[in-house]
Amino acid sequence: MLREGDLVPDVKLGGMAGETVSPADFRGHKLILYFYPKDDTTGCTREALDFSALAGEFEKQGTWILGVSKDSPAKHRKFTDKHGLKVRLASDEDGTACEAFGTWVEKSLYGRKYMGIDRATFLIDRDGTIARIWRKVKVPGHAETVLEAARELP
Repeated sequence: MLREGDLVPDVKLGGMAGETVSPADFRGHKLILYFYPKDDTTGCTREALDFSALAGEFEKQGTWILGVSKDSPAKHRKFTDKHGLKVRLASDEDGTACEAFGTWVEKSLYGRKYMGIDRATFLIDRDGTIARIWRKVKVPGHAETVLEAARELP
């Protein structure tokens, strides 16, 4: 399990335009890497909208935002267009990043067990070190909490 102070894993993700995206691409900048279960669901839409609403404030802090789920790049494009999102989304269709970041976990719903993404956020410093981790994220107020942490990070 990753901990604060660890180097960010070198994973490859699918960008919305067909490009490959990696946390290493953001070296020299702070990066918010947030994992969420599924595009266009209530909590995930709210989280993306909350980060989008604060995108300008994150930018002032030299901080990029990258949302990650197992949805396809095409689904991310549709989700982004539908809601006017101002955050970049990346696809982890094979689950490599979810495994590396410890967000692919067993869940339970009405007694049924299944595997899914556990909502989590990682604040990565300019050198690629994980500065903060939030696991089992509750969406209300989360984007503001992450922004405050980004402001405190040089």
